[in-house]
Amino acid sequence: MAYKRESSAAMMARMDVLEQPKAELHLHLEGSLEPETLQELDPTLGLAEIRERYEYDDFPGFIESFKWVLAHLRTPEDYALATRRLLARLARQNVRYAEITLAAGVVLWRGREFAPIYEAVHREAGDSPVQVWWILDAIRQLGPEHGREVAELAAQRVDQGVVGFGIGGNEALGPVEWFSEVFQYARSRGLDLTIHAGETVGPESVWGALEGGAERIGHGIRAVDDPVLVAHLRDHNIPLEICISSNLATGAVSSLKAHPVRRLYDAGVPIVLNTDDPAMFHTTLVGEYELAAREFGFTEEELRGLIRNSFHYAFRAASLDFHGTTLT
Repeated sequence: MAYKRESSAAMMARMDVLEQPKAELHLHLEGSLEPETLQELDPTLGLAEIRERYEYDDFPGFIESFKWVLAHLRTPEDYALATRRLLARLARQNVRYAEITLAAGVVLWRGREFAPIYEAVHREAGDSPVQVWWILDAIRQLGPEHGREVAELAAQRVDQGVVGFGIGGNEALGPVEWFSEVFQYARSRGLDLTIHAGETVGPESVWGALEGGAERIGHGIRAVDDPVLVAHLRDHNIPLEICISSNLATGAVSSLKAHPVRRLYDAGVPIVLNTDDPAMFHTTLVGEYELAAREFGFTEEELRGLIRNSFHYAFRAASLDFHGTTLT
């Protein structure tokens, strides 16, 4: 894939775009822990050891590293620190709105009390210039009963900043069809649904997520393998939460050149750019936009459209108020 080198004027215009207000919709709190913050939580860890853990050859390898990071989040104060540091980084990138996924399923799996952890992160977010909503996700390979427990935690907090429910983990070990009744329950309690699908499993996983009521698809890159699905996403205005660096790091794509973001976009599928686990994938939201421009030829106008998408497909778009800020 080859594109013309940008002129200086074009590069300056693109930088102006990247300084605009932005939103992020696919962002895991636990995967945002920078090595320095993790070392602060556990001073026995060396930075070299942490950075080595932040390298993977495949998706299972990433999951093992993610679990290792989670083992060092022990107290509500640890979660509050992670939230504070993440929101400071988002604010520096002029991110005004974020839907942050909290791994509630892991908290339950580890036998921890969820309420004080959620109170800590919710309180921390209240002091940030970034408007924050929370998505609670379950570990899909633990099955639907576990999923129902997490959905109930989310439903109890729909008036306390929780906007959505989802499932994460190993897609191959937890088919989306297991959770149809859980999704139905979540929707009946006023929760929006974003479901990881089509990341490491084929388009059938995306179809299953859509049948479950997903309003957005986390990743969804394997939709490109099914022209009927691509047309369905386009015609029904269902966005994909695209995370380019994540897909490369986990081996979901073999190379940047192989990433289907450009093909999906050109086919008319709505997409939103995100970081997924920014510290663990060595990226930032601004970096993802720069990657889209540099490697996939997204123009200044197209980048502006992607930024508009990030607000348009937010679950609480109606609540956005930036005191007269105009998105152009």
